[in-house]
Amino acid sequence: MKAAPAALFAMALAACTGQARGPLGQGGRQAVIAAGCGACHVIPGLPSARGAVGPPLTGIGGRVYIAGILPNSPANMVRWIRQPQSILPGNAMPDTGLDATQAGEIATYLESLK
Repeated sequence: MKAAPAALFAMALAACTGQARGPLGQGGRQAVIAAGCGACHVIPGLPSARGAVGPPLTGIGGRVYIAGILPNSPANMVRWIRQPQSILPGNAMPDTGLDATQAGEIATYLESLK
């Protein structure tokens, strides 16, 4: 039985709530896993991160812009990870509810993906 596309989208967004599923503070890679980023994104080095809602994060650390509008810097990445709706209202990425430390760990990991 195939799930409706809207149901799949809803399930993917529910997985990206920012509610940790494991301990954060074990480095950026663990923070990415705990936050559920792979539910929506393909992330190199994380075999389970095969989401198809958001763009692949391959090479995100070397990109000039985040979401095509925000200059790619560590501070801007943290802002985007925490509150993407305040930057680009209506985009598919929900506000995550992550704190600055969690988002900073994720941003550091993503910056390494060049």
